[in-house]
Amino acid sequence: MFATIYYILCGILYVLSLPFLAFLCIFKPKYKDSIPGRFFLKNAEFSGDVWIHACSLGEINSLEFLKPHLKEKTIISTITNTGYKRALELFGDNENIEVIFLPFEIFLPFLMPKRLKKLIVLEAELWFMLFICAKNVGADTILLNARISIKSFPKYKKISFFYKQVFKYIDLILCQLEDDKDRLLELGAKNVEVFGNIKALNIFKISRQFDRFSGDLIFAASTHRGEEELILNAYMDLYIGLKNYRLCIAPRHPERFDEVWNLLQRYDINCARFSEVGLDYNYDVILIDKIGELLNIYNVSSVVILGGSFVKIGGHNPLECAFFNVKLISGVYIFNQYALFDLIDNYKIIRDDELKMTLESLESLENSCIKNQNDKLDKLLKLLDF
Repeated sequence: MFATIYYILCGILYVLSLPFLAFLCIFKPKYKDSIPGRFFLKNAEFSGDVWIHACSLGEINSLEFLKPHLKEKTIISTITNTGYKRALELFGDNENIEVIFLPFEIFLPFLMPKRLKKLIVLEAELWFMLFICAKNVGADTILLNARISIKSFPKYKKISFFYKQVFKYIDLILCQLEDDKDRLLELGAKNVEVFGNIKALNIFKISRQFDRFSGDLIFAASTHRGEEELILNAYMDLYIGLKNYRLCIAPRHPERFDEVWNLLQRYDINCARFSEVGLDYNYDVILIDKIGELLNIYNVSSVVILGGSFVKIGGHNPLECAFFNVKLISGVYIFNQYALFDLIDNYKIIRDDELKMTLESLESLENSCIKNQNDKLDKLLKLLDF
């Protein structure tokens, strides 16, 4: 009964949303692929033995360690354009893997592969019809790398009746922290194990090598609105005009590249866009306005200021930075990344008003590193039956 009511409500929502979806397709370039793929089933195949769903770029990146172990016909679905493009980069060369946008839930009863053996969903993507349809064809269902932050937990509790229904169709949950396990159990989850964060299992590879700067290259990575100005002000007060320091800024979202470039024009600095000059250290500040370059620049950075943590976003993946042994500085808002920071030694968590003082004493910071994770991969592959 619950499934029937839920499906009818999704159908009504879909019909009501059609004009809005059409508007976004036409007037918002960022949705020109994802909306046709999700809501109009453009360019998608639905056959496979394994289905893996990961929401966006970060979750898709966390799957890289599975690449050599995906031997059966596999569907990898995502929601965002950046996630889709990254999935194609990682898995597009494997003819056994089909990358798609996750169809809206009303389509799933008709599209679920009849021979599906396994559904693996990452983190908090609790799509009810995805799980129930997978169980209806006899697939094992796994929620991998599950997490529920302390900030979002009250929102989950308000509709806990819904999540109790979802969890009925999930066979195994591998979560990141004990706190995640407690929250999941309170919401009605069953068979929950604490595994840790799978992002620690990846080996991060650069796609090209840049020359190193002779001094300190400070990299403000995955920044959000408000953070660029904070970092620029601290850098300007301390290091502008000094030949031993350079700053790179990489906004988290590509649609903000022009916005941040306009911000840079308001400062009296020698700046350039990466897309035009590359990593040219003759400039004091370089805007990284191209996706897919974070690891390459981590590799030549001495200091990383990790964005999404000085505003209430929840932080971003620190493992990528720590893998390259940079000095790592983060703001206090890391509520989505506690499990990852637990896997790292030597990082600095600071308030906004401590940034200038921290940058002034860079020599006192230790280089970050990832703790040993040797046994984790074998254990996970056994749990996933790969």
